[in-house]
Amino acid sequence: ESVYGDRVHEEVEERTALLKQHIERTIAQEGTLIIPAFSLERTQGILFEINNLIESGEIPSIKTYLDSPLAIRVTDVYAGSTEYLKPEVQAQIQAGDDIFSFEGLSFTETVKESHQIAAYGGAKIIIAGSGMSHGGRIRDHEKRFLGDPRTTLLLVGYQNVGGLGRLLQDGAKQVWIDGTDVRVKAHIATIRGYSGHADRNQLIDLVYGGAQKTMPKQVFVTMGEERASLFLTQRLRDYLGVNAIAPEPNAEVEIDF
Repeated sequence: ESVYGDRVHEEVEERTALLKQHIERTIAQEGTLIIPAFSLERTQGILFEINNLIESGEIPSIKTYLDSPLAIRVTDVYAGSTEYLKPEVQAQIQAGDDIFSFEGLSFTETVKESHQIAAYGGAKIIIAGSGMSHGGRIRDHEKRFLGDPRTTLLLVGYQNVGGLGRLLQDGAKQVWIDGTDVRVKAHIATIRGYSGHADRNQLIDLVYGGAQKTMPKQVFVTMGEERASLFLTQRLRDYLGVNAIAPEPNAEVEIDF
């Protein structure tokens, strides 16, 4: 798969520093930081990093709303299954840190609670689904806050072509959200380092074979946008000498075993 076959993600330290900058900007402007996030893994990763930033004293506490019933349920599963987390995270929990609970965090399960978020006039973070703004509660928040120049919309996952998230990422100044004409005055930002998709270098390393050094006979580059797929295909050919192709739709290939 080649979703990020033509680019490299930020390292963990860099993505955390970027998140910190956006939160600090939000606090300074008494604004709103909106984060469309997938309910599984992406949301929990964001909560974990905000927790660490606040509890380490790098940023002051800020009102944070997890406004997704599904993400709340998934977070409960994570909290009850800490034995599967990384050893360093388990050590942090054993030292007394509840990694999914920090000062200012609220879980808003009901629609009524979701609508009440806008009544809070101070600096705030809203994390809600869906990650590409296809549906879910995030669209209501985008409709309400994108017209405010003190708002930052932070995209932390892939945005598919033609979707609302991609339109905003590409700089649209006017969008339609559920029948409402929304003028975009908010700051639109992207952090790709939270993505669950491998980047260009990780994909090349995968094909290279790691410790096994076993090169594949054939690589089919799929799933990504045309630009990303063709870029990765050429990189695999040039750097590894692998027979890599990006198949056309409905292409048939005979595989010799």
